[in-house]
Amino acid sequence: MAKGEGQVVAQNKKARHDYTIVDTVEAGMVLTGTEIKSVRAARIQLKDGFAQIKRGEAWLSNVHIAPYDEGNIWNQDPERTRKLLLRRKQINALEQELKGSGMTLVPLKVYLKDGYAKVLLGLAKGKHDYDKRDSIKKREQDRDIKRQMKNFNGR
Repeated sequence: MAKGEGQVVAQNKKARHDYTIVDTVEAGMVLTGTEIKSVRAARIQLKDGFAQIKRGEAWLSNVHIAPYDEGNIWNQDPERTRKLLLRRKQINALEQELKGSGMTLVPLKVYLKDGYAKVLLGLAKGKHDYDKRDSIKKREQDRDIKRQMKNFNGR
């Protein structure tokens, strides 16, 4: 399977609107038993999430995993910071990219791959408002072109 393939559990659609994605990296997540059950039930939200490198380790913050209904005392804090599993070379490369360049790591989607929860991180640069307007304009033009081509080919 290629990067980002598997049973998609959650997607951050706003990330591609707010950021220009330069590169993507697949990472594993360290989860507890009740958290993985909630992820499998698609009770995860990536909207305000971000990743960062601290002391040579990658961490995922502000990602909400809802408490598992039958989890009782074993449920964790839904907003806790979770460790990401990456290779040392990947962490070092990401740290170099992030250092002083205005880039950030944004979770794009969470999916299940071979029974494990994976997160696709995007190395992203923030867009200005006029960039967002250009993206919307281009998307609408592409839709119009496809609509015209469909009408033309349908005759």
